Parts: sequence; C-alpha cells; structure tokens
Amino acid sequence: MKPTNNHINYVEFKSTDLEATKTFYSNAFAWQFTDYGDTYIAFENSGLQGGFEKTNQPIINGTLVVLHHNDLEGIKSKLIQLGATISVDIFSFPGGKRFQFLDLSGNELAIWSE
Repeated sequence: MKPTNNHINYVEFKSTDLEATKTFYSNAFAWQFTDYGDTYIAFENSGLQGGFEKTNQPIINGTLVVLHHNDLEGIKSKLIQLGATISVDIFSFPGGKRFQFLDLSGNELAIWSE
C-alpha cells in the first residue's frame, strides 16, 4: 500500500532482547521479521510495518498500539502462555471490548474486538 499523508505508516518499539521479541510476535501473531544488524529488526505481516530497536535501558511509556482480534479470550490465553503479562484485563467500551498486555520487554499493547 502506498503511504498516505497523515496516516500511521510505521510503528517503532524498543526491545531488550531481539531474538525473544521475534519468537514472541512470530508465535503470537505470525509476524515476519527482517534483521538489520545487531540492534534493529523490522516486522511485517502485521497490518502496519514497524520495527524494534535494541535497548539496554528500561522501557517506559511506550506507544500503545491497538490490534484487533475476533477472539479476545483465546488470544489473551495464548499471550499468557507465551509469557505476556496482562496489564489491564478485558473491559467493555462503546463499540467493543479490549485488554492490554505487556510483551517480554515491557512494551504495552492492546487488543480489541467488537
């Protein structure tokens, strides 16, 4: 898809362990990765391209990216099995439900469903 002005084009996260990050997101969501040296990996097959930059610093106040999934309970269970921590349990909001989780490096993401 051609980039469009004012639309989110790329999302970048920090990671304390790039190999663990690749394994986690590959198993959880079937994302695909390209390595760019020892300190950066790019991902695709996620609906939006992005990357993870290696850091040795604590990850604080990362961007909240919201994913969609039809089966919140199922994906929540899968994420827990893969080592994620649920930071905000499933709650309702106008138009749907969602929960938030921390990945293996502490990045917080959300998943919603109608």
